[in-house]
Amino acid sequence: MKRSIRTILAALGLALAGATQAQQGATFTVRSLTPEAALRAAQAALQNCSRAGYQVAVAVNDRAGHPLVMLRDRLAGPHTPETAINKAYTAITFRMDTLAFARATQAGEAASGIRQLPRVVAIGGGLPIESAGALVGGIGVSGAPGGDADHACARAGIAAIRDDLEF
Repeated sequence: MKRSIRTILAALGLALAGATQAQQGATFTVRSLTPEAALRAAQAALQNCSRAGYQVAVAVNDRAGHPLVMLRDRLAGPHTPETAINKAYTAITFRMDTLAFARATQAGEAASGIRQLPRVVAIGGGLPIESAGALVGGIGVSGAPGGDADHACARAGIAAIRDDLEF
């Protein structure tokens, strides 16, 4: 008798799980940064670095890591656009700022080998952008003297759109 009750309960559980999955549908909705917000963030980061005397490139990527906006100051080095895009990509992919990522993946750490993946940049200046607890994009800055300065400019970019992001 107990065995048949367990069988019935198990079957009922599977039926309810199937009904729940059927109600969820075959698609889902995601949030992503708009190109307009990406441009405002990039402009604010570029201006912040410019005021400090730094010639940089700034990239803002969507939640999938694809570039939405890339701005380069006139005298920024030729390597800075790609580096900025990849800093944003790294921040998005690993869901952490690239200063913290650099510390977590330094030589001798268990995750140090992950630095060898394509497009991964373990230097400060990349930050994820979140809205209402969801990852919506990332910003990367390259060209200031050191990752800490790039990081500060990227933070200024996010601050410029903070009120437009839902928390």
